[in-house]
Amino acid sequence: MTQSASPATINHAVIIGVGLIGGSIARCLRSRSGVTRITGVGRSVANLDEAVNLGIIDSYTNDVPTAVADADLIVVATPVLQMRPVMEAIASSAPASVVITDVGSVKAEIVKVADETLGALKSRFVAAHPIAGTEHSGAGASFEALFENRALILTPTDGTDADALATVDRVWRDTGADVVSMDVESHDRILAATSHMPHILAYTMVEHMARQPGSERHFELAAGGFYDFTRIASSDPMMWRDVCLTNKTAMLASLNAFVYDLNSVIDSISREDGDALYDLFTRAKVARDRALYRRRKD
Repeated sequence: MTQSASPATINHAVIIGVGLIGGSIARCLRSRSGVTRITGVGRSVANLDEAVNLGIIDSYTNDVPTAVADADLIVVATPVLQMRPVMEAIASSAPASVVITDVGSVKAEIVKVADETLGALKSRFVAAHPIAGTEHSGAGASFEALFENRALILTPTDGTDADALATVDRVWRDTGADVVSMDVESHDRILAATSHMPHILAYTMVEHMARQPGSERHFELAAGGFYDFTRIASSDPMMWRDVCLTNKTAMLASLNAFVYDLNSVIDSISREDGDALYDLFTRAKVARDRALYRRRKD
């Protein structure tokens, strides 16, 4: 990285993908970072009109090169598999001084795409992942406090400009997020276990229930724990399809390890081994309670 590390002044920010995350960032940029003009880019005119009416963005277009021509900051908040054409369009028009970041749940693939598409601007790209969200989508679901006290992971590389990193770091700290840095491989491995796999389990649990004979009755009688556990199965299917396809290796490792543990539970139930089940449930309860205690204490 270069030695200069002064955050850039942001007058014009461009949000590509004005949904829950992109819209929430835009709200923070306006109220907390002093950004004077925010342009939205997207495909749904209805969603972008709503974003303008809510004061989230000032204007919008569906043409990336036009939007970014004089941008100080670009936030790419699209599904992962849409990022390559978006970054190619950014490279064709954005100024050399621009700072580019993203919000994707996978980092190695996105950093690779940035390296392959951004050309001279690749040093201005700072990969980021806010560990925040809800099961809702669209600009109307966004809110300013979404990132407060939530982890925000930056994954800069050796080629990242220090001033671009300082700018992105400042923007995320302005949102109230707790900013940490790590390498892309560690990010993808950890998030496969803590975020990506739970979503797959939730989707699979709901699909399993929906396939049962008389499934409507099953859903009617499901306790609150079922809906608590499967809340994230209401998330954007396209986003999670892309996560599965772009973090394949780490996700398969996590899922295969989980299947091994699940088979151990099945075996304990088959053998009516109450001691083994009790020990498992006790260890899990203690681990979760400790984690929650640390989280609340922090």
